[in-house]
Amino acid sequence: MSDATTPHESPDFDDMTRDIAEVPAVEVIVTVAVNLMSAAAVKLGLTEDGAEHKDLDEARKLVHALAGLMDASATEISSFHAAPLRDGLKSLQLAFREASLVPDEPGQGPGEKYTGPVYG
Repeated sequence: MSDATTPHESPDFDDMTRDIAEVPAVEVIVTVAVNLMSAAAVKLGLTEDGAEHKDLDEARKLVHALAGLMDASATEISSFHAAPLRDGLKSLQLAFREASLVPDEPGQGPGEKYTGPVYG
């Protein structure tokens, strides 16, 4: 059988498990937070193709999830990691407020139950 017709090998889940086992929890938390931030920015229309992907309902969910993660992990990650994530979260919350046709009352915006009111 030639290489061209060889079926694709399935991933080795044992190797993948060992790889993730070597990653510190802080790194996993920060990676998830950055992914949530990136997805929220896209849904807020903050990317180059902004209007094409803008969806405030989806953005609200992502920002809220990010705020919950930040709140839950605040004592687990150092301020070295948490400070820029908190800044990014606040920027996303402000961007959401600015993008909303009818802004939420202070304290009612996405994630504000965890962070407190965001004024913009």
